[in-house]
Amino acid sequence: MAHSTRFKHAYAAPAKTDGFRILVDRIWPRGLTREKAGIDYWARDIAPSTKLRQWFGHDPEKWPEFKQCYFTGLRRNREAVENLREILKNHACVTFVFAVRGIATPLP
Repeated sequence: MAHSTRFKHAYAAPAKTDGFRILVDRIWPRGLTREKAGIDYWARDIAPSTKLRQWFGHDPEKWPEFKQCYFTGLRRNREAVENLREILKNHACVTFVFAVRGIATPLP
């Protein structure tokens, strides 16, 4: 099965071409109703911890250390990662939805 993976801001309107929409934030986007969000799965256990997210503060200079800490956390959270892998196996098109303000796409 060919896969298509996309990234989209939570406040952008859902589209039929988004496929299966996965919210990858620990907290629900402020002011966004579940109906407007069109989220199929909320992967809050995959998202960075609140402590890590607050430390990072979207500072690009902290990206390498943030990424290392985040992947270490994912290795400790095998069940959530396996759940996400199963979802990805079953959907040809997936859009990862994020609510970070001030950037158009996730950091590198």
